Amino acid sequence: MLQQYDPRNAEIKVWVNGLCSRQDARVSVFDSAVQGGDAVWEGIRIYHGYAFMLEQHIDRLQESAHALAFAHVPTREEIKEAVFATLQANRMKDNAHIRLTLTRGEKITSGMDPRLNQKGCTLIVLAEHKPPVYDNSAGIRLITSGIRRNNPQFLDSKIHHNNLLNNILAKIEANVAGADDALMLDGQGFVAETNATNLFMVKKGILYTPLPDACLPGITRKLVLEMAAELKIPAMEKNVSLTEFYNADEVFATGTMGELTPVQEIDGRKILNRSQSEVLNKLKQHFTTKIEVYGVKLPF
Repeated sequence: MLQQYDPRNAEIKVWVNGLCSRQDARVSVFDSAVQGGDAVWEGIRIYHGYAFMLEQHIDRLQESAHALAFAHVPTREEIKEAVFATLQANRMKDNAHIRLTLTRGEKITSGMDPRLNQKGCTLIVLAEHKPPVYDNSAGIRLITSGIRRNNPQFLDSKIHHNNLLNNILAKIEANVAGADDALMLDGQGFVAETNATNLFMVKKGILYTPLPDACLPGITRKLVLEMAAELKIPAMEKNVSLTEFYNADEVFATGTMGELTPVQEIDGRKILNRSQSEVLNKLKQHFTTKIEVYGVKLPF
């Protein structure tokens, strides 16, 4: 499923340590994001005048930056001011998406050593007119990638970092296979997540999701578990095998970019709803009630 260019984004304003035009939005060739993918990021959706889960995304951005020992990280208020200024400059209040990026900043000379970063972080706010990236009515098809998802032995997925080659290699496999995305296994062979989203499955009324060992413990994932508790849907985090996913009544992906997306097929196996489960529909309906609960109202 390929995202499409929206001509409304041709003249957008972008924040790169300050507002500038799309055409003038640049980072230095000495910036750590260019030199080594040394940056952290978040995706934030805008609904009906609310920045959904903004506080939670800033929490994770700052925690990821702290884990990577970034210096001179912008404050929460500074980040929020940049987000609001960018949205207001673009007159975006609904059906928009923000890619929020924080790099370690510009180096005095090329090299890996973070001591070369002496100018502070680079904050980027890229706001675009952008609907959810998946067709949440038709659903998506997955194939299992031969690329294993990173785990804490190597690069902890709980750091929401910009070095996405692990995911991109899996996505290339999905593209070649003609699938929408790739399912990735952990080092033990259990399901971790897709190249872009967390995964859930339903079997006989019980909701399951992989343990957050090799997968990112996503913000939407956490919300789904919270909503399941509110709706009295039994839910469990556990190691889940590929065979269990093949035989689930429902499978769906979760993430900021796509919301809650039904999975129709994995590796050519159709997901057959033998129990006539309606768990996903219940969660999707409940999701809409959370926008004002967890959204930060835009101040313009």
